[in-house]
Amino acid sequence: MKLETLAIHAGRAPDLATGAVAPSPILSTTFARDAQGDYPHGHIYSRSSNPARAALESLLAALDGGTAAAAFASGSAASMAVFQALAPGDHVIAPDDVYHGTRTQLRELLARWGLSHSLVDLTDLDAVRAAITPATKLIWAETPSNPLLKISDITGLAELAHASGAQLVVDSTFATPVLQQPLALGADMVMHSTTKYLGGHSDVLGGAVIAREPDALFARIRDLQTKGGSVPAPFDCWLLQRSIGTLPLRVRAQTANAQAIAEFLAAHPQVSAVHYPGLSTHAGHALASRQMTGYGAMLSFQVHGGRDAALAVAGKVQLYTRATSLGGIESLIEHRASVEGPHTSTPQDLLRMSVGLEHVDDLVDDLRQALAG
Repeated sequence: MKLETLAIHAGRAPDLATGAVAPSPILSTTFARDAQGDYPHGHIYSRSSNPARAALESLLAALDGGTAAAAFASGSAASMAVFQALAPGDHVIAPDDVYHGTRTQLRELLARWGLSHSLVDLTDLDAVRAAITPATKLIWAETPSNPLLKISDITGLAELAHASGAQLVVDSTFATPVLQQPLALGADMVMHSTTKYLGGHSDVLGGAVIAREPDALFARIRDLQTKGGSVPAPFDCWLLQRSIGTLPLRVRAQTANAQAIAEFLAAHPQVSAVHYPGLSTHAGHALASRQMTGYGAMLSFQVHGGRDAALAVAGKVQLYTRATSLGGIESLIEHRASVEGPHTSTPQDLLRMSVGLEHVDDLVDDLRQALAG
């Protein structure tokens, strides 16, 4: 089935008891045994499994072409579970341009119990090859990256990982399953912050890890999910499944808006650089054209005049909301370095945008007035 069909039908069927077409979340935390002490419906306790979570995980696995999925209470919980499934003494290679929360987990939390890491330019396969050690068990890719929208070669990274006995996990939050299928390109697992585009309405927190095959590493991730207890509530699972039905339409419309905005910004005299893989001038444009079906709705740009000028632009917008996060129907803008704090490597003159579903002419006009002067 095509993605649009899967988004609506995977993990979903009319309720057998009532015939209801729209599923309802089962909020119960515990489930009854039969007279023999068995659990006839397969659920014991909601931390271990819940009908709403089971339906969501089936849907998520189908969208990414995987065989199993584990849903978490947040994207950070999902990435943390992947890293915790490794052992002390293992080594992780991660991008030098990476979501600051991932960098913080590796530097401040996981280093304490002996997980080492190297931050490498993952767009340079030779640099990745040079960073691999006998202890390397995982390459963590993020493509497009946050916030510079770098594009990494998923197939090339998978080949390097597998040749050294490691696995490749791709954070595909920016791309979503609509625009990129990392498992089909050789990745072992894909991670999403489902808070973002899959939720799509800035009202639900979640994360997920989807596996091409339920191997030993994924089994440990599943174990951490249930025993660690960082699971999404049934209502959150229901909200996500409800939103995913419109995911392909939303992402493609937002991508079209982002392309037009990127082209406007690239021609503006107050803008010194635009980071968007849909521009032919982007260093990763050709690669993105091969491994993605669209360039996404995230972009960042730098303005002449440094930090103060960037903050001034953000302060003058009227339609864009000055807020963190991304992927909702509303357009957001933020001065990313301010969010990331003292360890940031993000340029101080950079603004990151999550492009929403407003009319593109209104979004462009708002940027035009904010950049004026």
